[in-house]
Amino acid sequence: MKALVYKAKNAPLAYEDIDLPALCAGEVRVELKAAALNHRDNWITKGLYPGIRENIILGSDGAGVLEGREVILNPNIGWGENQRFPAPDYHMLGMPTHGTFAQAIHVARDRVHDKPAHLSIEQAALPLPADRLRTVLSLPPAGRREGADQRRRWGVAFVRPPVATAAGAEVHVTSGSAEKIERAKALGAAGGANYRDDGWARSLKAASGGFDVIIDSAGGPGFADLVRLTRRGARIGLYGGTLGNWQNVSPQTVFFNQIDILGSTMGSDQDFTEMLAFVNQHRIEPVVDRRYALADGNQALAQMDAGSQFGKIVLTI
Repeated sequence: MKALVYKAKNAPLAYEDIDLPALCAGEVRVELKAAALNHRDNWITKGLYPGIRENIILGSDGAGVLEGREVILNPNIGWGENQRFPAPDYHMLGMPTHGTFAQAIHVARDRVHDKPAHLSIEQAALPLPADRLRTVLSLPPAGRREGADQRRRWGVAFVRPPVATAAGAEVHVTSGSAEKIERAKALGAAGGANYRDDGWARSLKAASGGFDVIIDSAGGPGFADLVRLTRRGARIGLYGGTLGNWQNVSPQTVFFNQIDILGSTMGSDQDFTEMLAFVNQHRIEPVVDRRYALADGNQALAQMDAGSQFGKIVLTI
C-alpha cells in the first residue's frame, strides 16, 4: 500500500509502498479515506518530538471504512486506568506506532468508532484536537459558577467557536490575522483581538470583562497576558507550546484569583467517547481549510508550517 513514511530529520516524508505488520489478535484493518494534519506531525519531521523512530508512517487523525461502515479512529494507545493522566507507556498513532497517512491501518478494534452521520469523511478525520479532547472539558465545574444560568466567557487562541458556543459559552478569539478573526465571528464568536496590536489584552479585557475559560496552544511570552485576562476562579487549558516557555507570569494573579492551569496532551478513552457524543448532540462541523491528495503530503506539511490555514488540513486517500 502507499503511505507517507518518516525517514530522517528535516527530510521530506517518503511517499512509498510499505507493508504493514500482520494483524495481531484483536486488531482490524481499516481502509483509510481521509487523514488530518496536526502540528505534531510537523514537529516530528523537524526532529522536535520525543521518541522519534525512522520508517514510521505519520498521522494521528483518520477516518475510513471497516466492514462496510464509515468509522473514525481513537488515536490513543494505552492511556491506562486513571482518567486524569496517561500511563507511562501511553502514545498516539503516528509515532512510534504506524499512523494514518496511508491507505490502510491496523488498530485494535476498540480504537474504532462509528463516524458521526452528519459529518463528511474528511470532516470526521479530526479526532486528535477535538480540540485536544479535554479542552472541551476545561469548562469550570458547575458549582464554581456564580449562577446556574451564567453564560461562561471563553477566551480562545484559537479554538473553533462552534465547540465552545455549543457548550453554552460566549466566545472571543485571538489571532494575528484580522481576516481569521472575522471568519471566527462568522462561526459564532462574539468578538476577537489581534495580538499584534499594541494594548490588545487591555482592550479585550475592557470589552469582555475577562474570561472564565481560556484555551491556549502557544505558550511563550503572550501567556502572561492570558493570565491577566482571567476572572476569579477561571481555568486556563493548555495543549501546546509552539512559542516556547512562559515569561513574566504573575504567580500573585494565579493564587489570589484561584486560577486553575490545566495541561492536556490528550484525553482518556472516556473523554473520547464523551467528545463524540458532544459532537453528535450539537451536530458540530469541524472547519476544513484545504484538501491535498496523500501523494502531496509534503506540500500539505509546508502549508501547515506557513501557518496561513483557517481550520484543518486534510489528506484525501
